[in-house]
Amino acid sequence: MHTHGEHAGHSTAMFKNKFWLSLVLSVPVVVFSPMVGHLLGYQLPQFPGSAWISPVLGTVIFFYGGMPFLKGGLTELRSRQPGMMLLISMAITVAFVASWITTLGIGGFDLDFWWELALLVVIMLLGHWMEMRALGAASSALDALAALLPDEAEKILDGDTVTVPIAELAVGDVVLVRSGARVPADGQIVEGTAEFDESMITGESKAVPRTTGDKVVAGTVATDNTVRVRIEAVGSNTALAGIQRMVADAQASSSRAQALADRAAAWLFWFALAAGVLTAIVWTLLGSPDDAVVRTVTVLVIACPHALGLAIPLVIAISTERAARSGVLIKNRLALERMRTIDVVLFDKTGTLTEGAHALTGTAPVPGVSEGQLLAWAAAAEADSEHPVARAIVTAATAHPEAARLGLRGTDFTAATGRGVKATVDGAEILVGGPTMLRELGVATPASIAAQTQAWSDRGAGILHVLRNGEIIGALALEDQVRPESRDAVRALQARGKRVAMITGDARQVAEAVGAELGIDEVFAEVLPQDKDTKVTELQSRGMTVAMVGDGVNDAPALARAEVGIAIGAGTDVAMESAGVVLASNDPRAVLSMIELSQASYRKMVQNLAWATGYNIIAVPLAAGVLAPWGILLSPAVGAVLMSVSTIVVALNAQLLRRINLDPAHLAGTSTDNDRRAVEQPATATAR
Repeated sequence: MHTHGEHAGHSTAMFKNKFWLSLVLSVPVVVFSPMVGHLLGYQLPQFPGSAWISPVLGTVIFFYGGMPFLKGGLTELRSRQPGMMLLISMAITVAFVASWITTLGIGGFDLDFWWELALLVVIMLLGHWMEMRALGAASSALDALAALLPDEAEKILDGDTVTVPIAELAVGDVVLVRSGARVPADGQIVEGTAEFDESMITGESKAVPRTTGDKVVAGTVATDNTVRVRIEAVGSNTALAGIQRMVADAQASSSRAQALADRAAAWLFWFALAAGVLTAIVWTLLGSPDDAVVRTVTVLVIACPHALGLAIPLVIAISTERAARSGVLIKNRLALERMRTIDVVLFDKTGTLTEGAHALTGTAPVPGVSEGQLLAWAAAAEADSEHPVARAIVTAATAHPEAARLGLRGTDFTAATGRGVKATVDGAEILVGGPTMLRELGVATPASIAAQTQAWSDRGAGILHVLRNGEIIGALALEDQVRPESRDAVRALQARGKRVAMITGDARQVAEAVGAELGIDEVFAEVLPQDKDTKVTELQSRGMTVAMVGDGVNDAPALARAEVGIAIGAGTDVAMESAGVVLASNDPRAVLSMIELSQASYRKMVQNLAWATGYNIIAVPLAAGVLAPWGILLSPAVGAVLMSVSTIVVALNAQLLRRINLDPAHLAGTSTDNDRRAVEQPATATAR
């Protein structure tokens, strides 16, 4: 995206500093302007040198405050792509030259535009400062990705460990990855077993068991045990580096759009230039060379109305503020403009449409065992485990009246990674584990609960069996719950004519179950992390404009590739840096706030630009003298006043944006009762 500041190669702070200093200098320029004094009917202060205050300070403002526009205009001229910078530089240059001619008394012209030059520079600096501040700092997605890697690694040499910078690692080296440490480079486990937190790569909350022979990825964390890893890829060959490249490529591919104001400015530049040339020719041919100069200068100066410089920045600044108050952080103005045109919203499943955390959603005790007893025994066995599944079981037992009343406690706790846990509870040996544990023990699911567990399995739930002294006493279903707000978000988006799609690495039956429950239009299942970007491209190839909503590092390339990337608030730093919009909350209904704001702000942009350009269409011909035969001429002073009026109209119109209601619940038509009923419904999704 080419902002005005980027055209000139300057920063937000630069525009801010130039604005304040130019504003201070412009006050005496305006006060000591003969044209302003005449318009307002006051006598200019007179003292030795007072006549030079406006010319001297106006010259300082022209070169100091106007330099970004002069440089930007020259750049646009060289590239043959006229826009806002060239339009501004043309107006202030003509005003500067004409004002000095008047000040020096050359030709007897009355073209004192010092005050207009000063105000034009100040207002344009304000507009560009507001615009760049609203856009925010440049994306640091690549830096956030790099931050996932540790600075050092523990390399194993002759049986000893040596701490070395990761830049010194080579393929074939063996490193020690301790519990809680990050893997320094892609590799293969050669010794040990551990559960790895791969959420920064996959977006998944569930730790994944890895053992000897399994691959591990740079940036992931060993959560419970120490392992030894043989390095297989370093530097630019790692998976993390590949994601970095995809993010960079996607950002580059989505940065070719041109801002609405730039298109209007380009049109106005040619309009003003043609009008100026035509004015000079016509008045000269009519035998009035003096009028030709005055009319041409007036046309070129008022051709850049203040309103055009503020039309878009004001709307962006107010929209950004309103969005922030509603929990929507706009990082990219093009995302704001594009959101109104999207055809499909592509949601990542885990952590976006779902809670991203395990919850107990079903119990199946065998005959003779109550639900409370089953939960109490399972929770007692899991109490000393830090695994997310264990915490879900303990939480459910605490909330269950009978289980809480029993208050069982476990001892002799042991855990087998990827299999389950074992503890002694009330004198009995309690085992809680999954299918692997049952196979190792040679135990089959009792017929009394087989139908229930099969139904859970068919919808993709995670199933744990509870054994007491070697016999199965029941089973538990654990799933990643669908957010209650997701149903309302999908329904409201579809009501607005938007297609809703979901993407996940889950097995197809799991994805289809969630999709069916939410009424999703299209489901992409079993998608590898590196392929999410491809699915966005696939939707775009069908002629659709895509808004992608995600939260993980693996979502970053897709967020950058989509026309609008929206990061959910609980997501990773990388996802948020790659997105054009960040939702401060985890409420997917906030996407509706973005659409509403986009439509409202676009209307204001169009209205403001219509006023600004409409003013030109009327004022420029009048300044050129098309109605001179009937005695109607727009003087330079009146033209300048009309420019100020135009600015006030634009500013007031932009303020109306503050009246729109961006509350997600309001836009989704959601009541508190609806939310409560949604929470009470069981979920049908599992963590990917």
